[in-house]
Amino acid sequence: MEGGTRQDSVPLHGSIDKSRILDVKPLKSLIPIFSMSSQAPPPGQYPTGFSPFSPFGAPQQTPTEVTPNGASIPTPIRVYSIPPGAGDSSSTMEGFSGQRTSGKKKRGSPKSSSAKSSLDKPKKTQEPPVDLGVLVGITPAQKEDGSREVVNFVLMAFDALRRRLCQLEGAKELSLGPIKRADLKACNTLMTKGIRTNTRKRIGSVPGVEIGDIFFFRAEMCVVGLHAHFMGGIDALHIRGEFEEETLAVSIVSSGEYDDDAEDIDVITYTGQGGNFFKKDKHAIDQKLKRGNLAMDRSSRQLNEIRVIRGIRDDVNPNLKVYVYDGLYKIQDSWIGKAKGGGDVFKYKLVRMPGQPSAYSVWKSVQKWKSGTSRIGLILADISNGAENIPVSLVNEVDNVKAPTYFNYFHSLRHPKSFSLMQPSNGCTCTKSCVPGDSNCSCIRRNEGDFPYIGNGVLVSRMQLVHECGPTCQCFPNCKNRVSQTGLKHPMEVFKTKDRGWGLRSLDPIRSGTFICEYAGEVVDRAKVSQLVREGNEYVFDTTQIYGQFKWNYEPRLLEEVNPNESSEHYAMPYPLTISAKNFGNVARFMNHSCSPNVFWQPVVYEENNQSYVHVAFFALRHIPPMTELTYDYGVARSDHAEGIRAVKGRKKCLCRSSKCRGSYG
Repeated sequence: MEGGTRQDSVPLHGSIDKSRILDVKPLKSLIPIFSMSSQAPPPGQYPTGFSPFSPFGAPQQTPTEVTPNGASIPTPIRVYSIPPGAGDSSSTMEGFSGQRTSGKKKRGSPKSSSAKSSLDKPKKTQEPPVDLGVLVGITPAQKEDGSREVVNFVLMAFDALRRRLCQLEGAKELSLGPIKRADLKACNTLMTKGIRTNTRKRIGSVPGVEIGDIFFFRAEMCVVGLHAHFMGGIDALHIRGEFEEETLAVSIVSSGEYDDDAEDIDVITYTGQGGNFFKKDKHAIDQKLKRGNLAMDRSSRQLNEIRVIRGIRDDVNPNLKVYVYDGLYKIQDSWIGKAKGGGDVFKYKLVRMPGQPSAYSVWKSVQKWKSGTSRIGLILADISNGAENIPVSLVNEVDNVKAPTYFNYFHSLRHPKSFSLMQPSNGCTCTKSCVPGDSNCSCIRRNEGDFPYIGNGVLVSRMQLVHECGPTCQCFPNCKNRVSQTGLKHPMEVFKTKDRGWGLRSLDPIRSGTFICEYAGEVVDRAKVSQLVREGNEYVFDTTQIYGQFKWNYEPRLLEEVNPNESSEHYAMPYPLTISAKNFGNVARFMNHSCSPNVFWQPVVYEENNQSYVHVAFFALRHIPPMTELTYDYGVARSDHAEGIRAVKGRKKCLCRSSKCRGSYG
């Protein structure tokens, strides 16, 4: 460069001041430099048959070499760098290398351009992406540090987008081909658009994520900041000091893929990462003390809290797993063991910190009950007396009450009211089963051209009316468009609550959008509602109530669809429907009210003999852990709402204890 002398230019011979360069180190060796602790635990603290690994005992191969006089020799940073494609690159975050990853290529995404949707097409303009996080109500502060409300919002936005992608994939409506992993696509889209929370990494609890929360996809943990890696089992935090950098483990996922011992409800023996795991001979090569293993090693001495997420096989889908956040653990011990493939693997014993709510222990209890172990408080094995395909148990662990008030178990509506269709139809003419994307299917056309359900009978969006296939349709009885007519999907339990009478819960985890049950009972005249209330009938469902508004459907702007088919979340009831479950009903009569419910109702219509009948179906508002009470919003009487009356006769005090409690309902 002309016009001056740069600081890094070569000086003339004989003009070098050697005193100024004695301490200069090569650039690549500046980071990371890890100090080696001189304190080693006394011998005899390791399991019999295992040898301690460095730096606790005999010298092993470590990322940092030590000179004879004890000084650390910096190791080139390339030793710690993440191999291409091995890190979580969904966003700008810190990997185990201590460097920031760009987030342009995502693990698990399709490799070929033909497998990308229109979202992956390059922009013609260079305008920065719109931060939809601000537009949908997530402030910069909430993006960095979340809350329970923000976490639930982000998770609902994720699953809504994932369901929509699966719906488009099923109908073959993606512009450039299929999406192999809708969960990864949804996660990448949300992160790109700024709809996420808890972006600030931390040690310990994550704001808004509660112990016992479940996740059906690891990508869900990424968007709420619980665990930052789609594939890696160890997530780490870099703490940069003035002279060195410390790497500590902040969370682990024990999914059973490695040789983990995770049967104990309070102790996990966790196997480190690496060692040819994804090849035929598992752990044929010794694991190295680097990246995640190095972070676990540091945490074993720092004794910092580590979040533990346990992967449990899903009973409904044995090929899939459900992840439960089990709380905070600390590493109590570590050693080197031998894997089945012959290689050396790092072992870490993590112990759960006392005083935390139950999580994994609940799953273990349910597994015992399902296997036939006697249950404390069990009164009746099946309250439906065979009316349901799956038994509904009756349990009381609170007092000596033996049963709820007598009623006749009935799985649907008695004396339903019908209405005539605007355009007479005898149902669809599909053979075998209705197929998503089939424009010739009359039932699909009634659903605004979209198939309302995806795999496993999950509802995609709230709609004004969901049209299901009925008895006059020619498709098979197991058609996927008959979800609400095939009974319970999960084993249910009617149980006695401490202060709200009887309640309802599931022994299985329930995925967001899953059908719960129908509100069964006798259809009564609207004029009799007041009389029923005066008589103390608490088992009344009235579609004319004012219900709390909430957004459950996907945000069309996230997909940049040319002609988005945005379903209205305001129901269009053809007539007011009032159902009394006092004398005839099913498990729905036991669901209690909550101002922050985990279940919502959706009107479903199917026809018979040119007459359509409206049914009230309940679906999961969000993922529901096992043994969690199922609740929905009872609403407020329309007359009370219009007149602004806060408390009138017939209204009841609410005991839901949620942060959004209205104080009363009915």
